[in-house]
Amino acid sequence: MPPRPRPIQKFATAASQCSAEAAVYGKCVVADYNSVHKDKCLAEFLRLKECFVKASKRGR
Repeated sequence: MPPRPRPIQKFATAASQCSAEAAVYGKCVVADYNSVHKDKCLAEFLRLKECFVKASKRGR
């Protein structure tokens, strides 16, 4: 049986597959970083989260 990947390796793999979503989320936050508040970029964050979840499940 192959060794299980470490959590940080799993995260890095997922993150590398979600660069487009991460860029959109980052641009949203940076667009007006002086007035960042809860849920400011919620839609973008949820798309990024969904991508991470899907990518982490593919890596199993």
